[in-house]
Amino acid sequence: MNKVELLKKLHNASRSNLFSTEIPKATNEDVKKIEELVGELVSEGKIKLRECVLREYSVYLHGIIKYASE
Repeated sequence: MNKVELLKKLHNASRSNLFSTEIPKATNEDVKKIEELVGELVSEGKIKLRECVLREYSVYLHGIIKYASE
């Protein structure tokens, strides 16, 4: 998974600009990669993360997708 795929997944899981999704994980490396990608999206200003919950078999993400007009 890369940053673009994650952002598309968040767009598909959104209602208006709020998103809520669970991403399945296989290893602890998957969790680190997801956290890294989410961190990049937050630092770029594309999303605002409200909640990140590590579950036994998935990572739950909840937040806001920021839309910017240029």
